[in-house]
Amino acid sequence: MSEPKQIRIAPVTKLADFEQCVEIQLAVWGYSDGDLIPKRVFIVAERIGGQVLGAYDRNILVGFAMAFPGYRDGRSYLHSHMLAVLPPYRNLGLGRRLKLAQRDDALARGIELMEWTFDPLEIKNAHLNIARLGAIARRYLRNIYGPSTSPLQGGLPTDRLIVEWWLRSDRVRRILGEETGGEKSKGEETTEKVLTGDEVMERIDVPCIIHDWKGDPERRSLAESLQTRNRLILESAFARGLAIIGYERCANGDGFFLLGRASGL
Repeated sequence: MSEPKQIRIAPVTKLADFEQCVEIQLAVWGYSDGDLIPKRVFIVAERIGGQVLGAYDRNILVGFAMAFPGYRDGRSYLHSHMLAVLPPYRNLGLGRRLKLAQRDDALARGIELMEWTFDPLEIKNAHLNIARLGAIARRYLRNIYGPSTSPLQGGLPTDRLIVEWWLRSDRVRRILGEETGGEKSKGEETTEKVLTGDEVMERIDVPCIIHDWKGDPERRSLAESLQTRNRLILESAFARGLAIIGYERCANGDGFFLLGRASGL
């Protein structure tokens, strides 16, 4: 394995690499054939104005991010449908680098919004999306994909939050260590919380033991109870005009959604 800095991010264009995207899905999620995205979809996404960006260790694809073009409410945007990194290459910052490469490509094309979904019970993903990228969330989808064949879902409904990543917003620029005028800050990148000045009005906890509960048939009902509880709390908060504007992760691994009113969006 190369040093993390030597792993390059580049567009995926070769047929063999699109095929590798399918293999990476299997390694990450363990899907059955019915849930796998075939290579043809990756090819189409790349051809019609979406994105397929890869993380390459030398010439070997070890991760990817794939997005489709979207249009809603008079605005064009990109929907980032999938991001995956092979297990040996996790915790090297490749997920964040892939997201930042997506942002660079989108901005170069005049696109200012990206969206994607994520499981609100996945603490690492929530921390990356909200605290380290500066995205917000104010929509909740119940069981959007139906039953999943991935063991990581633990048999639970595929509830998802919709992330909004406003690529030019002051919120995102501060989180990424950029000045609001567009120049890079000389300081270190912000990696914790959302430094927006928005008032945090509510907190919702996600205990890290949820991963054990999901993987244990005898305790899976505890995971489903937590999912249902947080679903109702988040739906209520969103109906009252609140949004997820921050995320905290404790030393013991527990996570906390921070809710308030998203200013300027």
